Amino acid sequence: MEELVSIIMPTYNCANFIEESIKSVLAQHHKNWELLIVDDCSKDNTKAVLAPYLAKYPNIHYTCLETNSGADVARSTALKQVKGDYVAFLDSDDLWTPHKLSLQIDFMKKNHVAFSATGYELMSDDGSSKGIALIPPPKINYDKMLRLSCPVGNLTVMYDRRKIGDQQVPPIKKRNDFALWLQTLHKTDACYGMPNVLAKYRIRSSSISRNKLVLLPYHWHLYHHIEKLGVIKSAWYILCWAFIKGTQIGINKVHSEI
Repeated sequence: MEELVSIIMPTYNCANFIEESIKSVLAQHHKNWELLIVDDCSKDNTKAVLAPYLAKYPNIHYTCLETNSGADVARSTALKQVKGDYVAFLDSDDLWTPHKLSLQIDFMKKNHVAFSATGYELMSDDGSSKGIALIPPPKINYDKMLRLSCPVGNLTVMYDRRKIGDQQVPPIKKRNDFALWLQTLHKTDACYGMPNVLAKYRIRSSSISRNKLVLLPYHWHLYHHIEKLGVIKSAWYILCWAFIKGTQIGINKVHSEI
C-alpha cells in the first residue's frame, strides 16, 4: 500500500486560487494523501468554494481559526492533525505537477533521506509562467540553509514523519517556513534537493514578503531568539541574506516551463 502523505495547506483570502491548488492535489499520481486546510479566518468566500470538495472527498479536512493568527499558527494547527508517513506543504495559491508526490517519495526512499525539496517554477498572479525555475542545492545542511537564507521552496518540501517525528512551527509571523526547516535540520543531517521542477509558485503583487525591509526584524528574531545564535552570528547571517537577495548569487535559476 502507498504511504500516506499529509499535506499542510494554510489559507487566507485565497478563494480565487485555492480551487486550482486543490485540483493539483487531486491530480496526483500518488493517491494516498490527506489534505489539511486551515483557514486563518478568511473574509472572502473561501468556505463556499471549499464546500463541494469537502462534501465529495473525505480525505480533505477543513479547520477555520476563530481569529486571524498568522501562517505560523495555521500551519501548526494543521501539523497537530497529521496522520501521514510523510508531511508535505502546499500554500493555497501554489500548484503541484501530477507526479510531484510520487517522484519525491521514490527519491527519498531510494536515497534513504528524511528531508527533501524539489525545483519549482515561478508564475504570475494570473498563472502565466515567468519562464524561470529555481533548483535547490543537492545537499543543504544546517549551516548552508542559514548562509543561503532558505534555498528551498515551501511548496516543494517533504519530510518523513517516521524519522523526523511530529513538529510544530516556531512562533514567528514571517519566515516561519524557514524556521521550520532549521528546526528540522536539528533532527536530520540535511535537506536533499531534487533537480526536477515539480511545482509552481505564484508571485502575488500584494505579498508583504516582497518588501525585504519588512522581513529584516523577523530574520533577527529567527536567528537570535529562536535559533539562539549570538549577536555577531545573527548579524552575519542577516548580511548573507541581504547579499543573496541583492545579487542572486547562490540561487540556481534555470529557464523552464512546466
